[in-house]
Amino acid sequence: MPTALKIDIVSDISCPWCVIGLRGLEQALERTADLIEPELRFHPFELNPSMAKEGENLTEHVRRKYGRTLEQTEDTRTMIRERAAEVGFAMNSGPESRVYNTFDAHRLLYWAGTEGGGRQQALEHALFEAYFSEQRDPSDHAVLVEAAARVGLDRATAADILASDRYAAEVREAEHLWQRRGVNSVPAVIVNERWLISGGQPADAFEQTLRSIAKELAPA
Repeated sequence: MPTALKIDIVSDISCPWCVIGLRGLEQALERTADLIEPELRFHPFELNPSMAKEGENLTEHVRRKYGRTLEQTEDTRTMIRERAAEVGFAMNSGPESRVYNTFDAHRLLYWAGTEGGGRQQALEHALFEAYFSEQRDPSDHAVLVEAAARVGLDRATAADILASDRYAAEVREAEHLWQRRGVNSVPAVIVNERWLISGGQPADAFEQTLRSIAKELAPA
């Protein structure tokens, strides 16, 4: 009988390593389907909680925040694009890409988590694609509503949530909870509230760790 694992994923949809890590985790779970029965839940983390509504040019943002040169930024962008392609994801960012505030996206993801049926995971993917592949603004309510509808969530309800402050307090509390638990970078994958897997790991690394956990939890 497969081992049931609760897998908490703390991430931000503006984080390229988060989509790379999620794809790697999902591939590892496909490979270990005979051993593991996962329950995935997504939790909010904002890389740029103070980002203005209009966002900021990504290259300028990275230069200002991390002190990287244009050449270093281009090298990192190429490396991320290649890693994303390895897990079947199109990372289409370029010199004109922008970074945006993602708080409302997290409110919508919180709601999707209450709907069940894998819709939270599906919306996470839809938001990654909207931002990284389609280069759309994830703070734009029209973009968010479209993403929600794309994965089978009710369009009108999504619009009503975004027009209000619904789930704002819950998202803030969740952010603070994971910060108190020591999560200060993403992606962070926490298995059964005990094992932490950090960063955008490849599928092989996730698979090795998951098999080790399943073996440890298997009945003697």
